[in-house]
Amino acid sequence: MTFDDARIQRYLGTKDIMLLGTLNPDGAPLITVMWFLHDPTAITLISVDGLQKVRNLRRDPRLHLVAESGSRGDEIKGVAIRGRAEFLGDTPERRALATRLLDKYHPHLEQYWGGRAMPADRVMFRVVPRQVRTWGLD
Repeated sequence: MTFDDARIQRYLGTKDIMLLGTLNPDGAPLITVMWFLHDPTAITLISVDGLQKVRNLRRDPRLHLVAESGSRGDEIKGVAIRGRAEFLGDTPERRALATRLLDKYHPHLEQYWGGRAMPADRVMFRVVPRQVRTWGLD
């Protein structure tokens, strides 16, 4: 199954969070919960610059993302994605993605940011999936 498969896109459309796995300098994993956007080609995430997960990705852009739901047996569903972080500069595309994030997480993100403008200390990165694995999405 490829990332643009309608089953994956529908499933991700039902999710508000994903788990992001990065590698600390000593090789240990760091797992954090992230808000995200998706489209058939990529996943977009945003964070505060300087946090350990961002430092990890600047040093080693490899990452793993997981979205899952259900608690038992056949009701467990999910998507796991391996890829690399590509940091986005201040462009019209990034501003449009920030607006989409604000709309998806309204009003929580606006409250967190103190308005609709993305704070200067935020970074945005896209992940083009290199490997996708699913379970329960048949």
